[in-house]
Amino acid sequence: MTKELNKTNEEDHRPWGYYVVLSDEVNHKIKRIVVYPNKRLSLQRHLHRHEHWYIIYGKAIVTLGNKQISLKAGSSIDIPTGTVHRIENISKKDMIFIEIQRGTYFGEDDIERLEDDFGRV
Repeated sequence: MTKELNKTNEEDHRPWGYYVVLSDEVNHKIKRIVVYPNKRLSLQRHLHRHEHWYIIYGKAIVTLGNKQISLKAGSSIDIPTGTVHRIENISKKDMIFIEIQRGTYFGEDDIERLEDDFGRV
């Protein structure tokens, strides 16, 4: 197994669930994200990337700016660069989605947390 495969196929666990990086390239990054029941990611924004979320399994409420949007398996949403956003699993089972990032930088330090259930602000 190459070093790149090792880098992109490891799980990164967080208090709300975990993600696996499926692809990490110069011009995009793709993650498979699992959110545990009744958990949500921090309210956040990014300065260097925009995201596209595609729901694979479960139901979610997405905060996008000042809107609350319901999503279910097969639906998707775009998150423009700089837009405040969050996703919450409202299912009784794990909710799974694919995140496609495009932009100029994809590091985890491009997350500006505005609110967080786990004290990471």
